[in-house]
Amino acid sequence: MRMSLLTNSLSNLGITDLKEIAAWASANGINELDVGPAIPMDQKVFEEVQESGVRIGAMIYCRNFLASDKAEAEEHQKNLIERIRFAGKVHVGTVICSTGVTDASYTPLGLAPMKSIDACVELARRMIDEAEKNDVRLAWENCPVMGNIAVSPDVWEELFDRLGSDRIGLCYDPSHLVWQFIDPYENIFRFKDRIFRFHAKDTHVDMEKLKVYGVQQFMRWWQHRLPGLGDLDWNKIVDSLYQIGYDDAIVIEHEDPVWEGTLDKVKKGILKTRDHVSQYFVE
Repeated sequence: MRMSLLTNSLSNLGITDLKEIAAWASANGINELDVGPAIPMDQKVFEEVQESGVRIGAMIYCRNFLASDKAEAEEHQKNLIERIRFAGKVHVGTVICSTGVTDASYTPLGLAPMKSIDACVELARRMIDEAEKNDVRLAWENCPVMGNIAVSPDVWEELFDRLGSDRIGLCYDPSHLVWQFIDPYENIFRFKDRIFRFHAKDTHVDMEKLKVYGVQQFMRWWQHRLPGLGDLDWNKIVDSLYQIGYDDAIVIEHEDPVWEGTLDKVKKGILKTRDHVSQYFVE
């Protein structure tokens, strides 16, 4: 098992130089990166980073590929295809994305996913064709924002069954399952053959606030936290990943508002995640 770092937490603070991020990560014992959309797709830079000994494990681009604005949807789809092709060129094996979601799928509570299934399957088949041509895999992150219906086990099963391709899987983020009250542990075993990437991020549900605000007041009763500061048992998670034979990275996705706002705080948050999760690794 090993750690990777999703670049978004640093690029959100204006650091978009991949070599700079790689150098800092490597100096702190993180020798793998998942590259977010703010990082320029410069083949020479990617190759230089890889030659320096820092692996690039994945690229990520989550957008609403089925937006009601046709020009917006086409632009996002074009950008995703560009990343799939670029990943093939620079030998990055996985592209993380969302499914897209149609306007008909929105309700006051968020998503009614099954209304978008047909459109998502049609789009996914096109993207899988691109993935096949460029020898990469696609992983849906189970985040219920950024235009996505692959947020729960019932939808995962429906999509996987209909697509029937081993090129498509999950970027499994247990933090999103916590506030949906979906079991984050058993589904590791249930979808063991579909977990291509795994995010290190936690969530705390404040049950007292939930009693006051109710589930419809999104995010007023829960927030993302660093692993070890939320509700997840990371010893159990890492052990479950060992049990299913997962041999890819656990990726630090830092979104804890307590450890955001300055570069120093973000870096400390990243390293706190590294230390908490990696303590359970078996050498």
